[in-house]
Amino acid sequence: MRRITWTAAILLCFSLVLAACGTKDAESVVKELDKVVSSMESYQGSGTMTLNTSQQPLEYKVEVSYQKPQYYRIKLTNEEKDITQIVLRNDDGVFVLTPKLNKVFRFQSDWPQNQGQVYLYQTLIQSILVDNSRQFVVDEDAYVFDVMANYNNGSLARQKIWLNKSDYKPVQVEVSDANAAVMVQVKFDSFEFGPKFDKAVFETEANMKAEPSSQSTDEPTMTLPEQEGDDAAAGNADNNAGDNAAAPEDSADAGGNDREGEAVVDGDDQVDNSGKDDENTEDDASAGTEEESDFTAMKPSYLPEGVSEQDMVDIVYGGNPGLMIRYTGDYSYTLIQTEPKDLAATYTPGMLVSLGFTMGELISGEEQQTLIWTYEGHQFRLASANLPETEMIKIAQSVQGEIGK
Repeated sequence: MRRITWTAAILLCFSLVLAACGTKDAESVVKELDKVVSSMESYQGSGTMTLNTSQQPLEYKVEVSYQKPQYYRIKLTNEEKDITQIVLRNDDGVFVLTPKLNKVFRFQSDWPQNQGQVYLYQTLIQSILVDNSRQFVVDEDAYVFDVMANYNNGSLARQKIWLNKSDYKPVQVEVSDANAAVMVQVKFDSFEFGPKFDKAVFETEANMKAEPSSQSTDEPTMTLPEQEGDDAAAGNADNNAGDNAAAPEDSADAGGNDREGEAVVDGDDQVDNSGKDDENTEDDASAGTEEESDFTAMKPSYLPEGVSEQDMVDIVYGGNPGLMIRYTGDYSYTLIQTEPKDLAATYTPGMLVSLGFTMGELISGEEQQTLIWTYEGHQFRLASANLPETEMIKIAQSVQGEIGK
């Protein structure tokens, strides 16, 4: 009996020693994380993001800046291809900037409140706080949480988050699909709470000037969501007139030629994926121009099961040379790629979605939905009446490699 008493006393002392050394359980860590986020005024971090969503892993440098209450700046750089895009949220809205190409896109969105981002500290901590089935382990230097992933991409199922033991700064994040394959990984090189930012950090014009365009000295091209009312209608009418002027009167005859014609697609029209399309083939005089010969086409490497490529057609879209690829099968969809030359366009307001390497706009209509994004100065429009959003994102993320036309 005395031996049992001594054993219990030793175990109690051992437990007290561990508690004094700072060992924490999941519940105590979660409570402290809630306090950290609630009192957080600003942060700045940088690291490397790897996307395993295409045939070859894509690596991006990520820089994140946040200032309470709603100012964000995310800089994404692919050093191999010399591509940089900046996502800003400030008092004027949400913007996607491509400084090298002098392009500015503005969205009507409450991003990122309506969706998570793997490189944002609030998103990571919130996923830990709301998941009551969270898994928790302690390694040598970090607390590791395994929780449900909460992103607009439904194929991402779970994520593991490493937080530094001493200050809860993020160390690493791994986001996996339903088969436990790591699709997105972020490794932070540095992270700082409470930095002081200059006002210009979150200003659109200042970010455009920080990396001047190598192709143009003009003012940045601003692309805005479509506005309601007569002004917007008048603007669309002007655009339609310009696009229709590109089609010659005898364009119908070109479809009878043996060679493949060039389609002219109105930039404001919807593409009917049932096989009835609005484009007309033509012998366009611009088909052999130097501008069009410089156009470099890209093609998705991902193809949903039960889908095959139907055809590939050179087009003129919104006055710019481009390429249209149509797919058919279990899903029918059309991908249009153009390389705008300082051409402003109007879009119907949609939902901002993350593609990892950039942001896209998802527009839902009565008959179909369209995903629009830019990459390497190219603009892509993926439209379908039956393609799920998760599949649209997979296709968009796989449009990386160049193809010969």
